[in-house]
Amino acid sequence: MGSGYARGRVKKKGRRFWLRLLLGVAAVAAALVFWYAGPGTGAGTAGQPFDVIVVGGEPEGVAAAVAASRAGAETLLLERRDGLGGLMTYGMLNTIDMNRDPQGKVVTRGLFTEFYQAMSGEAFDVGEAKDFFARLVGKEAHLQVKLGARFVAPVLAGQTLVGVEVEEQTLLGPKKRTYYGRRFIDATQDADLAAASGVPYTVGAEDRDLPGEKMVATLMLHVGGVDWAAIRQALNTDADKGTGASNFSAWGFLKEARGYQPQEQGLRLRGLNIGRQKDGTVLINALQIFGVDGLIPASYQDGMRRGQAEAPRIVAYLRQRIPGFSQAYLIGTAPELYVRETRHVIGEYQLTINDLLENRDFPDTIAIGSYPVDIQPTSPDNWGYILGDPIQYGIPFRCLVPREVENLLVVGRAASFTSLAAGSARTIPVGMATGQAAGVAAAMSLETKMGFRQMAGDEQAVTELRRRLVAQGAYLEHFHFPNPDAGHWAYPAVRSLRETGLVSQGYAASLELDRPVTAREFRDLLWELVRRYAPENLPDRAAIEPLGANAPLTKGQALALVLRMHNRPADPGEAVIRLLDRAWEAGAMPPVVLEHWEEGGAYVTRGVAYAWLNWFYQMLRSRAG
Repeated sequence: MGSGYARGRVKKKGRRFWLRLLLGVAAVAAALVFWYAGPGTGAGTAGQPFDVIVVGGEPEGVAAAVAASRAGAETLLLERRDGLGGLMTYGMLNTIDMNRDPQGKVVTRGLFTEFYQAMSGEAFDVGEAKDFFARLVGKEAHLQVKLGARFVAPVLAGQTLVGVEVEEQTLLGPKKRTYYGRRFIDATQDADLAAASGVPYTVGAEDRDLPGEKMVATLMLHVGGVDWAAIRQALNTDADKGTGASNFSAWGFLKEARGYQPQEQGLRLRGLNIGRQKDGTVLINALQIFGVDGLIPASYQDGMRRGQAEAPRIVAYLRQRIPGFSQAYLIGTAPELYVRETRHVIGEYQLTINDLLENRDFPDTIAIGSYPVDIQPTSPDNWGYILGDPIQYGIPFRCLVPREVENLLVVGRAASFTSLAAGSARTIPVGMATGQAAGVAAAMSLETKMGFRQMAGDEQAVTELRRRLVAQGAYLEHFHFPNPDAGHWAYPAVRSLRETGLVSQGYAASLELDRPVTAREFRDLLWELVRRYAPENLPDRAAIEPLGANAPLTKGQALALVLRMHNRPADPGEAVIRLLDRAWEAGAMPPVVLEHWEEGGAYVTRGVAYAWLNWFYQMLRSRAG
């Protein structure tokens, strides 16, 4: 028995040894499995902080972290997912919204160029993109990357950001840890770090008096079994100049898509944007999901549920209606929604829609954009629109510097752009350019011992920042393009109304303010103003519907419409002079309109219409408080 007992103890000790060894290996693996890239020297402790901490592994965050590392800063990139690329790789948004100058050259150069040249073109393979981002950060000696690290809370000393608390996903379960740094860059989609730190912001379209409205979300569909040659043949030979296809991307089938009737609530299918993958499968950007608040987890999950439930039915419909889809089958959907809009941070400067459409450059421009201002729909009641098509515009460094919190920059779609300006500036190439600028600025601020706010107001510092960016391949040549509408007497009214999103010029270079406005445009703009600021005064829609033709607006129609909006009966066939008197008596005829009333003859010019509508806008908004 003695020897048996001894053997038993040896076995138990052996089991304990192996158990301890396995636990030790697991602990080490838990600490290391989500780390990769260069060793660096930062420890992230209060006594040995990182130089720069970037929160968010979106393309913008990768650009920021790599730029800071290349500038010599000991950098930490924190990302909640198990890989990098964010919207591109987990939202599977694989078609790039390119920003080009009038000669067709890409203006978002630098780190974005490295990405673009590594991909197959404007539509890329998602797996290749994910691998590219991993390789890019893996080359950097001063960069450490921590995956599976979800941002929890900021660490503040007064209004100065000094650290971030994250929840790390380890093999032993979630674990909270605090990392300290000297400079921080928020590259999360929703400006989570900035918002938690106390930076002011707006949400969705509330900055234009539309609280609760946000651009629609999208769930990307992954589909196999398509005949790409048939898709190209159909789109490149139809009569629609707005459709087409190349080796890797296709766009069109709007009529067919609009014929789809979803079963889930709050969904719609728009024209298909199709991106081809290396294995022959495709990713489709077409499913619009309304009512998603990306800041509320339950709302986000409901949007995912609705989209995933509808996806098989959509593919079944495409099999019956779309050339090249007769053998198509659903592989799955993207792991994440493509959420276009949540927070808009308020910075030292907020880029406006007028900045974009006036092609404005700035002394502290650190990135350039040119993509059309694409305002996506906010409800099934509208289809969205192109507000304008800038030639190119600058993004000042001040847009990256948020108010009220020190040591922090914000990049990506949540940076300091108004909701309308974000319709163009939210594109990923622009975001990567701002990310690169932020990374270089963070390293430079440490070198010069200047805070970001001080840098933004220092002409020499801004000049040096721009010089360093150009040395890294950025395109920042100053520019000037004349505005054909700027000298018109009605242009101040246009600028005012444009900030509301009510004046749209589509892809046109000019608003042509001296040509007649259509009855429908005037009616719809006036209706929207009253709906937004005085909904209790909205007349019966049927009463004004006949005044909404696409024909030029006569002065009699305009006066009758304005009077009906004041709940006063009016016949557009009545003498114009009588209608004019009645409008004056009703307090609906401003002096600026009377002054230019004779312009356009029998019709109302766009200039007169916008001046009139702007007068209504100012009056209604002041009454609404």
